Amino acid sequence: MNFLKKFFDSKIKPSLNKEEDINESFDGMSIDERFVKKFIHKGGKFLYCSDIDEAETNLIQILQENQWNNVICFDKGLQEFLSKIKSAKTEKMISNLPFFTKSEALISNDGSIMFSSKQLRDKKLKELPKNLIVFAKTSQITKDTRDGISGIRNRSEKNSPTIISSVKDYIPNKSDDDFMSYGNTNSKTLYLLLLEDL
Repeated sequence: MNFLKKFFDSKIKPSLNKEEDINESFDGMSIDERFVKKFIHKGGKFLYCSDIDEAETNLIQILQENQWNNVICFDKGLQEFLSKIKSAKTEKMISNLPFFTKSEALISNDGSIMFSSKQLRDKKLKELPKNLIVFAKTSQITKDTRDGISGIRNRSEKNSPTIISSVKDYIPNKSDDDFMSYGNTNSKTLYLLLLEDL
């Protein structure tokens, strides 16, 4: 199933600057379409990958575009991915390098991305570099945070993650007049490599 074909063939054109996008009705949209629209609206950089080869190509382009010669990565599977594309990698936290990771869930109702201690180890989101590259699959898209947490619990019956947090905004240092967002240090510049697996 190529869920994004429907998304891109439609007349929906997400915009970062139009206030009406915030209040636009999402009735009738699939959770996949809703996630993508909200993610892009919040400033996320979205790259759809129909297969693993396309994911590799997109990752190479991200690294070249930003002149990143090294990547922070904790995940062994992703480290093999980086070796395949001949990228240098480290597990040492260095602020000017991007952090390459998987995620727990992609939350449709607000366009956020959920992480746990499985991806972040003992680090908090605010301790990570400002640039993240996330490798996720379409099967990880959930309706809301509750469904995301339920999925984590179901996958981790014996070893539940100790920390669950999410990135909800993808424009670091954005001025925000919403006092409810004051002190939010989880904003990141985020590239999402979304692999079709359904």
